[in-house]
Amino acid sequence: MTASKRLEGVELIDCAKANAKQGVKTAAGQCGYGENVEEFRQALKQACKNIGVDLDSFSDLITDQQMAAEMGAIEIAPETKSDL
Repeated sequence: MTASKRLEGVELIDCAKANAKQGVKTAAGQCGYGENVEEFRQALKQACKNIGVDLDSFSDLITDQQMAAEMGAIEIAPETKSDL
């Protein structure tokens, strides 16, 4: 769902991370920045800086779990927290 206004701070980081696999242009649109990718990048970098995270590139937002799922890996986990 596209944000109705430009997201900022942690909301921006969360949205960007959720859309990172689709690319920076899609993420910018979903986070309320439309086609203004450069402003999106600057706002994202500042939001990360504000929480003490260095963001070298947009692809840093893609987690290992997302990459593994894309490659067809399976996750092995207990059915409940009490069943280890």
